[in-house]
Amino acid sequence: MEVKVGLSPTAQVSAPVGIVIDVLRATSTITQALASGYERVICVGEVEEARALAGDGVRLAGERFNVLIEGFDFGNSPRELTGEPTGHTLVLTTTNGTRLLLAAAARCETVLVASLLNLDAIVAEAAKSDEVAVLCAGVEGEFAIDDAYVAGRIAAALDPNPVDDSAVAAVRLAQSFATTEDGIGAGISAQNIRDNKLTADIPFCAQESILSIVPRIVERGPNSVTIAI
Repeated sequence: MEVKVGLSPTAQVSAPVGIVIDVLRATSTITQALASGYERVICVGEVEEARALAGDGVRLAGERFNVLIEGFDFGNSPRELTGEPTGHTLVLTTTNGTRLLLAAAARCETVLVASLLNLDAIVAEAAKSDEVAVLCAGVEGEFAIDDAYVAGRIAAALDPNPVDDSAVAAVRLAQSFATTEDGIGAGISAQNIRDNKLTADIPFCAQESILSIVPRIVERGPNSVTIAI
């Protein structure tokens, strides 16, 4: 298997199968929402695009710089979505993750949504492919340790001896941390979350393989992607 890693959202890495990671917190939130019973998550890049999709059975979720968007039902915390769904559709817009999902949809035939919550399920699904691109959302266009850590975990599980330099770097970075919480809690993403008094999201997102679902993009629009299982 060929495994490539894009360590920042500006890396133009592509493959037939793309795996998108924004562990703190968009891809964790998407995974939890679908596991809780939402039928679909529609990801958009901009706040007004999300508001335009509001309607019966639709709930709006999102943040800008880790702050709840005014008038939205939820922020971008997977902890908010652990109960019974209050609608059939969640519309999500975030600072980093939803934008990478839109970009990945343009260059990968299949796009899977990865977090630590569904790590084993993602690895098992990706292992069916010959070529995989693991894509990190980062922070405002830059490298982020938390996403690189998860990318390293996925890359190592798919190919213990990757050739791609970015994959090698991600694997070695992941191996340098003793626990998942250490790995995703070490960088600027985690610090930004702590600064906004959302610290409990870090250990929640650090739970490994507690969900067995594989969210994927099932529909592509001009300004949105729809994710389901």
